[in-house]
Amino acid sequence: MRHTTLGRSGLRVSGACLGTMNFGSDPQAPTPEAEARRVVDAFLDAGHNFIDTADTYRGGTSEEIVGRAIAHHRAEVVLATKAGVPQGGGPNDRGLSRAHLTRALEASLRRLGTDYVDLYQCRVPDPDTPAEETIAVLDDFVRSGKVRYLGCSNFTAAGIVGAQWAAQRVGATPFISLQANYSLIARAIEGEIVPTCRRHGLGILAYSPLGSGLLAGRYHRGVAPAEGSRLAEWAAMPSPMARTFVSGLLAERHFDIAEDVAAVAAELGTPTPTVALAWLGGRSEITSVVLGPRSVEQLETNLAGLAASLPEHTVTRLMPPAAAP
Repeated sequence: MRHTTLGRSGLRVSGACLGTMNFGSDPQAPTPEAEARRVVDAFLDAGHNFIDTADTYRGGTSEEIVGRAIAHHRAEVVLATKAGVPQGGGPNDRGLSRAHLTRALEASLRRLGTDYVDLYQCRVPDPDTPAEETIAVLDDFVRSGKVRYLGCSNFTAAGIVGAQWAAQRVGATPFISLQANYSLIARAIEGEIVPTCRRHGLGILAYSPLGSGLLAGRYHRGVAPAEGSRLAEWAAMPSPMARTFVSGLLAERHFDIAEDVAAVAAELGTPTPTVALAWLGGRSEITSVVLGPRSVEQLETNLAGLAASLPEHTVTRLMPPAAAP
């Protein structure tokens, strides 16, 4: 277990970040509150300190559960949340405008039961709001003491540069982190985003390290996702974006990679998720890996995988030759 500074800041975070998208109070929530609290306690007891949520996870109930779970550990926890995706049908119920972010932060603080968050993140880019407006209101949050540090999620390299330049122009607080989809089947950030983050002082938080379960062996080539699985739920959504995501994830190339991971796991005598997580844990460009366990057992397996190391020849085998370090 290690702690390191997040980007160009003095904030020290654990190499594992507890993602809480599964936490919720609704009957369909993968992780109800009682188990969620056990997960949080186990995570903190293992020496980790970084917990991430968002205002829209399970209709906001993830934030409520996280807030109650860390109430007696608040000073020990680096608490992160996110805003920017739609929260209603109104024209100002989304995006990175001053109007929306101000309401979103106040609502998150109420749900979390705290007067500040350590890391406040713009969850998605907003092409309709000037970067200066977004940066200015985020800087106001920092100056008011309601937010300690700022980050972004799913930004392009150009978006990161634009935000950092905007902060420089107006003398505001810059971003120190980027959350990005990164795993053995999602490596697009290696081309431009990783170098941009390095140059502009952003640490990288890798989410979906198991490729939404594909790298954990939960889905198989030519077999439809099982009823009740995450991908089955997404495929049944009315949103074309959700269905497109599922079909893209279940691409033949991704199954090739998943089968390679399973073969390596069999050769090493280790669980399949361990191989994918150990590969990611060995990437020097990643500050922290966002894990999304549904149970204490999954958490323990994931933490063990993240702490494991792979033989160099195995790392090379899992990476296409052109991308090998």
